[in-house]
Amino acid sequence: AMLRLRFLTWDVKDTLLRLRRPVGESYAAEAWAHGIRVQPEALTRSFREAYGAQSRLFPNYGQGRGLSSQQWWVDVVKQTFRLSGVHEEGVITLMAENLYHDFCSAGNWEVLPGAGETLSQCCQRGFRMGVVSNFDNRLEKILSQCNLRHHFEFVLTSEETGFAKPDGRIFQKALHLGGVPPEQVAHVGDDYTRDYRAARAVGMHGFLLRAAGQSAEPEVPPEHVLPTLSHLLTLIEK
Repeated sequence: AMLRLRFLTWDVKDTLLRLRRPVGESYAAEAWAHGIRVQPEALTRSFREAYGAQSRLFPNYGQGRGLSSQQWWVDVVKQTFRLSGVHEEGVITLMAENLYHDFCSAGNWEVLPGAGETLSQCCQRGFRMGVVSNFDNRLEKILSQCNLRHHFEFVLTSEETGFAKPDGRIFQKALHLGGVPPEQVAHVGDDYTRDYRAARAVGMHGFLLRAAGQSAEPEVPPEHVLPTLSHLLTLIEK
């Protein structure tokens, strides 16, 4: 039976937008601009370590811990350089602040194939839409710069709401903003736990975008799996 959907919520990172290049390459280019040579691969590894440690210590960008998300990120970037063997604190601070601002812009992000077309088609079909993303407050600006913001009634970030997916409260907030019951809403995302399972736990429908070569989650029926975003309307209208 055709789903009686009125509203779609969307994850952003690796669903609608992705980084143009590995984090380490962006960081290495910034270092090179200051005459410092560091290998991109080393920076990517250090970034994963620094980001993981910061996320465990201060979840959701330090919300409720007296940290701004900007400070949270600047600390991650500084620690990434330190772990990669860069120790001039003055230049580390400068590079971290530059990179924080660089990642606000469309320069570091690209729209995934089919994303723009799919969003436009969903709007044409009369679906109302919003964003539900574990992101900091730069997201509005990034979506605007990538020319996607106009598709959405709201952009809910984990920083703004204080709850990060898979916490059901960020989805409850989206349902409240949309003014729609969960059974009339589907969430589209690429993460099984944070997107698919979390949305279904609050009674919403879920579609899981699965990149080629990603291992299958046995609990996800094939009619909920998107090999590409372009498959979405076909599945909804079945």
